[in-house]
Amino acid sequence: MDAFTLHEGLCAALSLDDVDTDQIIPKQFLKRTERDGYGDSCFFDWRYDQSGQPRPDFELNHPAYRGASVLLTGRNFGCGSSREHAAWALSGYGFRAVLAASFADIFTTNALANGLLPVRLSEATMETLLKRTRRRDGYRLTIDLTLQQVSDGSGVVAGFDIEPFWRDCLLSGRDPIAMALSQEAAIRAFEETRSELLPVTLDQHRL
Repeated sequence: MDAFTLHEGLCAALSLDDVDTDQIIPKQFLKRTERDGYGDSCFFDWRYDQSGQPRPDFELNHPAYRGASVLLTGRNFGCGSSREHAAWALSGYGFRAVLAASFADIFTTNALANGLLPVRLSEATMETLLKRTRRRDGYRLTIDLTLQQVSDGSGVVAGFDIEPFWRDCLLSGRDPIAMALSQEAAIRAFEETRSELLPVTLDQHRL
């Protein structure tokens, strides 16, 4: 996955709580296991009408949000099923980070494992950011993972927490499997001495 260190991007607002994974990527698009190609299907039922035309009343279809890479949304984002496709769809859409007051736990893990940064901020901070984003005047944010900080250059500076393991994964651009493989020498050394650490079971028939 691509490393995430410092990202500055256009914001888009999805002013809804409890956005579940079935809305992020509907079930009919779960037929493939590849990670690419889900961007057009992201929020499909909300983005398009029955004839396949964009719905003008859906927030993310507003022209001012075209090219946005930072999604601001409501509480409990990513609830519902555990489908990893939700993270793939958001990344395919073009988002590098999602900001919310709270996230579903499994979605958080899936997002981090795929290089999508979920940033949890206070309700008060999120309301300020959403208000500025909903002006639709090109509001942008800078997300600094090294400093664990979000800022807009206009007075908003907010810190956020992230588990050290996931922070290291994102900064280095390595998913958990790649992180484990980076410790191959240490793993091999442990395996070579592991039998010395384990109890010995004697063959009673040979005593």
